[in-house]
Amino acid sequence: MWLVTTFLLMAITQTHADYASLQAVLSQNGLQKVSHWMTDWLQKELSTITLPEVSGSVDIFLGSVYYVLHDMTVNRCDLPEPSVAYSEGTGVSLQVNGLSVVISGHWNTKFGLIHDSGWFDLAIFGTSLETLLGFQKTEDYLSISTLTCLANVGGVKIHFHGGGSFIFQPFVDEFSGEITDMIRERICPAFQQEIENVNRVLAASETIKLDPFVYLNVSLTDPPVVFQNGFELNVKGEFYSARCPSEPPFSPNHFDLQWQADYMMSVGISEFCVNSAAFAYFKSGILNVTITDGMIPKGSPIHLNTSQFGSLIPQLPKKYPDMEMEIVLYASDNPKISFNQTVINLDVSAAAKFYAIDTHTGLIPLFRLDMTEAIERIGRLVLSTIVLPRLNAQLKDGLPLPSVKGFSLTNSVMTVKNGFLILATDINHSADILQSDKL
Repeated sequence: MWLVTTFLLMAITQTHADYASLQAVLSQNGLQKVSHWMTDWLQKELSTITLPEVSGSVDIFLGSVYYVLHDMTVNRCDLPEPSVAYSEGTGVSLQVNGLSVVISGHWNTKFGLIHDSGWFDLAIFGTSLETLLGFQKTEDYLSISTLTCLANVGGVKIHFHGGGSFIFQPFVDEFSGEITDMIRERICPAFQQEIENVNRVLAASETIKLDPFVYLNVSLTDPPVVFQNGFELNVKGEFYSARCPSEPPFSPNHFDLQWQADYMMSVGISEFCVNSAAFAYFKSGILNVTITDGMIPKGSPIHLNTSQFGSLIPQLPKKYPDMEMEIVLYASDNPKISFNQTVINLDVSAAAKFYAIDTHTGLIPLFRLDMTEAIERIGRLVLSTIVLPRLNAQLKDGLPLPSVKGFSLTNSVMTVKNGFLILATDINHSADILQSDKL
């Protein structure tokens, strides 16, 4: 459960300052939804796992019968949905009551020189678990500790079949209390081992590779904060170019996330986070677009042909007569984005490289053109009068967001503040995301 919870908080996201560039809060509503998902997942997973061998002995007064239970599988599991709640300043309390499991397997026994074997059915019922988990910051990552753990087993019933099972079955029934205690004593250590497995994953998840070009540092700037109805993570949230990682020429800005308890999750995204992404993509050299004549409508009065540019550059059609052209438009400096109380501003410096297309030798470089002030003014005018008004109008109603890594954001509301964005959202997941090989 906690691996998925943490994934949801960190996957929506090293800086040279202590300010968090991303802040995320999972509300009580979100915690309960994650608990519901994990109950469904565990219900399915328990029916597919292979249990380890169990060995011991039973005293039948004539001596001890040594046994081995092996090849055990879960035939049925009734797992009630846990009760989960935040423990302010600490972590999460978890209670499970009424867990029942039916297991089948094979047995082998040894009594002196006598060896025997058969199969068995084992029912464990009335199992309960009560635990308190603590959240801490260990180095720069989230870690989880088991502060308290209490387990109880209502009882067990085991029936042996085949071989000489009729001889020692009555003695096994007498020792059912000892079998119950043995199972109960193993529950908390097994649970704690799973928490340690989660911690190993968290310790190895300082960065997330988003695509072949950039990765995101999701190490923590502060210890996690647990409220009465929410859990907050403050994340460094700086993007880096995979090809040439370097710090951007600007620093993180401080902001406070006003999260909303009615939504499963609230995420605050600072200007620094967004601009570090723009800087990382700029350093990766992929902020460019190629424009060909085929992309221009046939009815357009202007086409990418050297003859058309003759009025601007007379020698061009003389040297390269009637040749198609190609334009590579690219950012000449890293784009700068700012948030200013319901408005998103974008400042982009662009340049263009022009090529003639030779069908035999390929592209022939012609000239480079920096976007003049007039063209930049036109771009800003289009951005301010067409693009941003439409975007900001859509922000008021919430943006339809695509599915990410099997999760989709629904009922989303995005608010633009001075220096940061706030996204309040609910979360859905696809049916196959909660598979053991995808956690």
